[in-house]
Amino acid sequence: MSLRSSLKLLGALGAVTLGAASLEACHNPRERPPAREYTEPSTHPATPPELRRLRASLQALPDPVEFDQRKMVLGRRLFHDTALSVDNTLSCASCHAINQGGTDRRRTSLGVRGQVGGINSPTVFNARYHFVQFWDGRAADLRAQAAGPVANPLEMGNTWPNVVATLSRSPDYVAAFRESYPSDGLTEANIRDAIAVYEEALVTPAPLDRFLRGDDRALNDEQREGAVLFESVGCTTCHNGIAVGGTSFQRMGAVRDYFALRGTPLTPEDAGRFNVTHREADRHFFKVPTLRNVAETGPWFHDGHATTLEDAVRTMAAVQLGRDLDAAQVQRIVAFLRAMTGTIPAYAALPTST
Repeated sequence: MSLRSSLKLLGALGAVTLGAASLEACHNPRERPPAREYTEPSTHPATPPELRRLRASLQALPDPVEFDQRKMVLGRRLFHDTALSVDNTLSCASCHAINQGGTDRRRTSLGVRGQVGGINSPTVFNARYHFVQFWDGRAADLRAQAAGPVANPLEMGNTWPNVVATLSRSPDYVAAFRESYPSDGLTEANIRDAIAVYEEALVTPAPLDRFLRGDDRALNDEQREGAVLFESVGCTTCHNGIAVGGTSFQRMGAVRDYFALRGTPLTPEDAGRFNVTHREADRHFFKVPTLRNVAETGPWFHDGHATTLEDAVRTMAAVQLGRDLDAAQVQRIVAFLRAMTGTIPAYAALPTST
């Protein structure tokens, strides 16, 4: 279908505005990034208004990404080191594999001794641009996030004093920390900081970024039609900013009851933000995930319930926006989401000689 035909279809359907249902879905509007003006390049006078609004809602990744090279290399080694787990079997990369979209592609992750966790591992790519970390937002930033899995009995099952003692027996680690952190060397805080520096370097530029900078040719016709739908249906209400998400908490099932549709018993993890604040108003609220690299990070949602990207799109439109999309609409939106699959930086992988 051509872009013109797609726009006619949208005209018949009617564009969704940010009415009461959409506004109620925004749990905390003050946590949303401020609106910014977008000036359409003079070379694109015929760009549909939906795409102009899309460019105003999303932001391109910076180029280049700045980070401390020495700390990044140290953090990369720590990220892939199983010495951080109590039984020397798991590393950060076990749940956030660089060659699997920064995830483990499991419904829920495995911890030490084969324990099955209760929640899906989100991608580590572009996580630096999230306003908080974890699905329930319990960590303020990547440095705080790095503390959690190591000491979680269901994940790495270790203690930080034991980790520091273990790494301190390695002359290589001691020397590397002395070089990167000359004031205090190998400490828990510096281990977490080095891991965070590495994670902050995991930025994946995609065709979407070229489009956001004004290059209409960065997307093919189907992707442009999907972008129009993505904006018109109302997806940018929650998926906005530089990470196309990660800017707010939203209720899972803002319009329709997601958990009733899922048809399985509630789990402790389903409570979401409530588990942090213990406020009933926060029950079933989760941090909106990034859509960057979303085609590579299934299964989807906090519970890993959606097994195809098409299912994820269809479900989100229904329970968050009250829209029942047909197969053609879903396919075009999926095509647009694939334009968010980025290039993994060459330095992300651990050198085989390490």
